[in-house]
Amino acid sequence: MNIVIMGCGRVGARVAAIFDSEGHKVTVLDIEPYSFRRLPANFNGTAMVGNGIDVDVLRRAGIEQADAFAAVTQGDNRNVMAAQIAKHIFNVPKVVCRIYDPLREELYHTLGLETISPTNVGAQLVKDAIEKA
Repeated sequence: MNIVIMGCGRVGARVAAIFDSEGHKVTVLDIEPYSFRRLPANFNGTAMVGNGIDVDVLRRAGIEQADAFAAVTQGDNRNVMAAQIAKHIFNVPKVVCRIYDPLREELYHTLGLETISPTNVGAQLVKDAIEKA
């Protein structure tokens, strides 16, 4: 599988490392070159400096051949914009977008975006841990 990941924070770097270790083709985009230090030393993918809401940068990252795109920066707005570009302009088959604000998540679903809210996921895990017998 050919995967483009926007954001090389802890989550983006971890996702990139997992897919890379499984033999997938991975390209990671970040606007800050220092972020790539989070990638493991044995990372075989591509680390590219660039903004994932710029269609030219996405093209250079190989978005036109991508099977999947993940937007996992710290910014909900950038994630949503990049996810919409990947889905609606480049027709990437699988697009996932991280959204911190759970109030926005429903709106983004109406735009046809698959979202993951760490706020909701974390809250549910805490609730489950408290209720565990």
